[in-house]
Amino acid sequence: MLFRQLFDSESSTYTYLIADEASREAVLIDSVLEQVERDLRLIAELELRLRACLETHIHADHITGAARLRAATGCAVWVPQRAPAQCADHFVADGEVLQLGTVRIRAIATPGHTDSHIAFVVNGDRVLTGDALFIRGCGRTDFQGGDAGALFDSVTSRLFALPDATLVYPGHDYRGQTVSTIGEEKSCNPRFHGRERAEFIALMDSLSLPRPKKILEAVPANERCGAAA
Repeated sequence: MLFRQLFDSESSTYTYLIADEASREAVLIDSVLEQVERDLRLIAELELRLRACLETHIHADHITGAARLRAATGCAVWVPQRAPAQCADHFVADGEVLQLGTVRIRAIATPGHTDSHIAFVVNGDRVLTGDALFIRGCGRTDFQGGDAGALFDSVTSRLFALPDATLVYPGHDYRGQTVSTIGEEKSCNPRFHGRERAEFIALMDSLSLPRPKKILEAVPANERCGAAA
């Protein structure tokens, strides 16, 4: 398996390029519009064929590059079931598997940050958690159908049910961290460790975070897969 973690510094977003080395089939997960040329260049350098752009959710802090990548490569755009994105070629269901040669990508519904969020387990040894679970943190739950109780259930019942050695690759990081493990997050993540569900809900409800700077632009654009209006 070819696995690359790419970073957009403006939005602190991680994009993931995953490919089967034999067939050269690839997917990009959570692309960023401003990084499309970087991603296309890397795909060409590595002689890959982009099969799909996958989204973990409808983002509020950046615009996806999916529509531009689809126009450039002919790839499909996959978004989670129930996401308000009529532009999608495919809606990903909980438990659905995308097979790229020997690479197996399994979807896990993880609502809470938004009401249609999904994580991806890759080859059974790593999970791309999107905004559901960060390294020592988690995504906010105060807009786009967010629900703190649902997020607590998604993380503790679904993500924390994965083996402790599973590598955690988040959708964002704001402190220079790149990877963790499920075991580490179970024991060290202050949002979840030692907290009951009601305590977590109270904590999330008390955060009073500023709205993302790009939310009014990003959400409607991402409902179009990043295409211009």
